[in-house]
Amino acid sequence: MSTHGRVLVAMSGGVDSAVAAALLLKQGFDVQGLTLRLWHASRDDSAAPEAASQVAAQLGIPWQLLDAREAFRQTVVEAFIASHLANETPNPCVLCNRVLKWAQLLNFTDSQRAEFVATGHYARIRRSADGKTELCRAADAAKDQSYMLSNLTQAELSRTLLPLGNLRKPEVRAIAVSFNLQVSDRPDSQDICFLDHEDYKQFLREHCPGAVIAGDIHDILGNYLGQHQGLAFYTIGQRKGLPAYTEALYVLEKQPDSNTLIVGTASQLGSARFLVRPVNWISGSPPPMPLHCEVKIRYRATPVSAALTAGEDGSVLVAVDQPLRDVTPGQSAVFYDGEKVLGGGVIRANERVTNEKH
Repeated sequence: MSTHGRVLVAMSGGVDSAVAAALLLKQGFDVQGLTLRLWHASRDDSAAPEAASQVAAQLGIPWQLLDAREAFRQTVVEAFIASHLANETPNPCVLCNRVLKWAQLLNFTDSQRAEFVATGHYARIRRSADGKTELCRAADAAKDQSYMLSNLTQAELSRTLLPLGNLRKPEVRAIAVSFNLQVSDRPDSQDICFLDHEDYKQFLREHCPGAVIAGDIHDILGNYLGQHQGLAFYTIGQRKGLPAYTEALYVLEKQPDSNTLIVGTASQLGSARFLVRPVNWISGSPPPMPLHCEVKIRYRATPVSAALTAGEDGSVLVAVDQPLRDVTPGQSAVFYDGEKVLGGGVIRANERVTNEKH
């Protein structure tokens, strides 16, 4: 008999979601498992559902497989392609969590008359004094995934459980062993799910041919240095694949109008100000501006101090004390107040303000 209500656990076939399901079951929840099939060529096409099904059978919980491939293609893959065509380097995982995964999970949760959705993400959820739901960093800083969940709103977070938020990865694997779960030693996923078994460049050649046309490489003075293979293959701050020079070269800028890649030295690389739009504020409304906080511009980036000022149409201008080397249009900028996630949004290319070093 359930003592805490019904919860739908998103089961990827990995150890984290398996342990999340096991812990919630132990806590007295009525647990049901669901695996989303997202892409025809990814590892979730066969191995992940099979692993998730086996875990569910071990735990004695119902489990279902939901085919979300068409919705995934329309919402995530098409946006990924459009972002590359717009000369950006997208982060599809942040977008996917809100517009695809949580949308599908909550719809299915409602159909099963469940109250909550749960995942194996490493982040924490808590209630504020005013009754709002807050998203916070995980206890395990090395595994913290709050950055990836920064696009979620009050509507999604208020119905979300994150059982692993206060655990460290070795503890999670130990719990999996204690439950005798077959996935206890399964490796973590590292790649964009729909490119796991596909070459990234080949995917772009097939789906974004307009963004992979060869063109010129110039330095900041306009000197010709060689040829690039297509702007979509390069990102700001990249060093690999650039011509030999007297010192290391990095990508400074992509100019789609002329199909030109601008490169320079490390001293010429960096942005001290950039625009973020649109911005999702976790609380549901923007905080008073100007605001001093921390910002992360990549999932694995170190947070840095920043000053935020409000722009037009809900945008935010971010100013950092020292130029950041890899401020990349299309990536997510996520704002933190201590351990709490304030919100986040997409770094925009044509509104980015670079420093004066180049």
